[in-house]
Amino acid sequence: MITVANRIPVKPEFAEKFEEAFQKRLGLVDEMPGFVAYKLLRPSKEEDPYVVLTFWDSEEKFRAWTQSENFREQHKKDRMLSDEAFSGKVKLEIHQVVQESGAPFQTVNS
Repeated sequence: MITVANRIPVKPEFAEKFEEAFQKRLGLVDEMPGFVAYKLLRPSKEEDPYVVLTFWDSEEKFRAWTQSENFREQHKKDRMLSDEAFSGKVKLEIHQVVQESGAPFQTVNS
């Protein structure tokens, strides 16, 4: 299994709109082969980025999603926010899960 973390620096005054944009897309990736889970992580400090964290069976399955019509549709019709909403560049990180412990994740609404 892998994790994919998109670290997205959002200006505080755009945080609510950013979260709303992701709420609108919630569940659209769920049926993709290899998809395991999605989490949107809100930073506890304004200067830290949001993290869009997804879990996939493999990097190949993740890459296949990024080449899919599903991905293109989600990202073209929904230009979430203008460039002014972001305080820096998005950073994509991919990690392989090599150890884990504990219960499965549960969604927390706030």
